[in-house]
Amino acid sequence: MSKYSVREKIPESAASELAVYPELMRGLLFYRGADSALKAEKYLNPHFENDAHDPFLMKDMDKAVARILQAIEKKEKIIVYSDYDADGVPGAVVLSDFFKKIGVTNFEVYIPHRHLEGFGLHKNAIDTFKEKKATLMITIDCGIADVEEVVHAQSLGIDVIVTDHHLPVNSVPKAFAVLDAKQDGCEYPYKMLCGSGVVYKLIQAILQKNRFGMKEGAEKWLLDMVGIATCADMVPLQGENRMFAHYGLKVLRKSPRLGLMKLLRKMNVSQMNITEDDIGFMIAPRINAASRMGVPMDAFNLLSTTDETEAGVFTDHLHSINEERKGIVAGIVKELHKRIADRSDFEKHPVLVIGDPRWKPSLLGLAANTLMEKYKRPVFLWGREDGTEIKGSCRSDGSVDLVEMMQEVSTGVFTHFGGHAMSGGFAVEHDRIHHLEEELHAAYLKKKKNKDAEQIFIDAVIGLDDVTWQNFRSLEKMMPFGLANEKPIFLFENVVVESVRKFGKKTDHLELVFRNKRGDKVSAIGFFAKPEDFANVPAAGKKINLIASLEKSVFAGRTELRLRIVDVI
Repeated sequence: MSKYSVREKIPESAASELAVYPELMRGLLFYRGADSALKAEKYLNPHFENDAHDPFLMKDMDKAVARILQAIEKKEKIIVYSDYDADGVPGAVVLSDFFKKIGVTNFEVYIPHRHLEGFGLHKNAIDTFKEKKATLMITIDCGIADVEEVVHAQSLGIDVIVTDHHLPVNSVPKAFAVLDAKQDGCEYPYKMLCGSGVVYKLIQAILQKNRFGMKEGAEKWLLDMVGIATCADMVPLQGENRMFAHYGLKVLRKSPRLGLMKLLRKMNVSQMNITEDDIGFMIAPRINAASRMGVPMDAFNLLSTTDETEAGVFTDHLHSINEERKGIVAGIVKELHKRIADRSDFEKHPVLVIGDPRWKPSLLGLAANTLMEKYKRPVFLWGREDGTEIKGSCRSDGSVDLVEMMQEVSTGVFTHFGGHAMSGGFAVEHDRIHHLEEELHAAYLKKKKNKDAEQIFIDAVIGLDDVTWQNFRSLEKMMPFGLANEKPIFLFENVVVESVRKFGKKTDHLELVFRNKRGDKVSAIGFFAKPEDFANVPAAGKKINLIASLEKSVFAGRTELRLRIVDVI
């Protein structure tokens, strides 16, 4: 099965330890690290108190809390400065809501403009904070790399508390306090919180010192935003993150936020059945659309408003700009496909490097992802920011670590770059843009991995008769799924396709229908997929090997158990 491998049977000792669970579940637990009864119990039942660490174990937490309490007591002007993505924006909502709940009014939320300013802190914005007589700035999901900007703020008499989760680049900013578990000397036991998670730990620490009349446990209502950020930001769903995601989804299903409720209704998402997939595919893209289309505060206002009319306005606007964003990206992708088709030597290019000065860099990550999935190779796309700087986004197919690859490029080509193994961003010197493709090809050849050696593990071979609510309920206990807690995938061998159907407004989704031994219909769905996308093209009457996951669909009040197609081989 080439890149696919079915997991081996678990050891007898582990099977005995996990005997209380159904057979299918034992293997799933074992291969997710829960190889004993005790670990399985802990994994399956996240506990808010037991899975949370003492916030004061985080370096500088005591200094940060003391400074904020002082600012509250003296009614100092506070700036909450957050990133513009689906981690930073919910984090800003969390801190803003908390301040309101404890009676703090002299604060302001600032989210930078993605196109005109870009990621991180900016000196021009800091100058305006000085004019507003601000004396304290709290960053969210940014700041750890902004050494000069922090010095600038401090020189203006604005104390800076950095809360971030990114890896420090060279040196840590000389801020009043830095909350980032990844910095040297921080003894916080869990290093992988997202930005909103760090802010929540700050709130927990403040409340340990002074509850300001808040009822015990009332802060748990803020976990809806922490849950969105944790699921959206691709942090590992283990340890404290798993707890935040678990409780975040519980709160989301009951959240009284007007804007969120209206947005979910607009998207036909059932609030009481909301899942991590709804966050990843429906909510997060709309939060990100606000900044991609130049209005980041609209996402913040949608999630924080307590006004019914305002909630409706922001919902309609966010939905509208997301549709506009999709249209623009679709146009860029269409143009990219045309350019690739015109390349006679396309197959010789192990990395796709394409750009156009007319393209908006903030939209290119989405286009790069589409191309990477279709052409199965790393993709680098660039455009021009505000008519001046050349910026771009990149995505990896897993054959190379993008950061390592960009580090291999000759000095002077990039003005800056960053990101993770699978996705990143970069800026290029004008006079070096024509050398970018050859530089990236050379870097790729040095850093590429052996793609053939990479394996995707299938959790078990099961039959269509095993697609039951009883089995799904076992899987449901293991949710939420995500990074480091992957959704289980199964192999259905030699299943006969009864029918193939395209559906959706643009008929761009795929449904395969099968029958189990009882004659019941079993449906398998692939969004934005067509039969010819697969090496073994499915057709009515044909036997195929289907790789899929189980999922519950709730649409228009109808609940259905179905399969989500991963591959057809």
